[in-house]
Amino acid sequence: MVPIATVHNDRTELVDDHWGPVASVIRLDAGQFGPDALLSLDSFSHVEVVFHFHRVPPLKVERGARHPRRNPQWPLAGIFAQRGKNRPNRIGVSRCRLVKTDGLDLHVLGLDAVDGTPVLDIKPYMTQFAPHGETGQPTWADELMRDYY
Repeated sequence: MVPIATVHNDRTELVDDHWGPVASVIRLDAGQFGPDALLSLDSFSHVEVVFHFHRVPPLKVERGARHPRRNPQWPLAGIFAQRGKNRPNRIGVSRCRLVKTDGLDLHVLGLDAVDGTPVLDIKPYMTQFAPHGETGQPTWADELMRDYY
């Protein structure tokens, strides 16, 4: 895969929490795209961003189960039952608020990616893609996400 854009923000440390107020600019690669690639995107309130956890060394990739955030108070969970960054293909997905588009730039809030992160895809968020019916998750997930945004 070839990145289509790069994240620019003030977050350089790989910290797990407090992403809500983080303002980012996702700058499209001018060698691949013109401003028309973002035409009408600003009519959506949110975007889904697919990105590469480029700062996770391949040797740190998890393939089995672990306690989320290494917290022994939480049960073992397989890597596919978590959203941690040490994933087999090091791919992240985030839904964030679209503030505006400007030329090749998307201004967003709450993107949980550090400065310099390669972006693989951007999609408008449509409510029809939200889960249908009730959703559920374990208590540890609520505890883990308490300060995330």
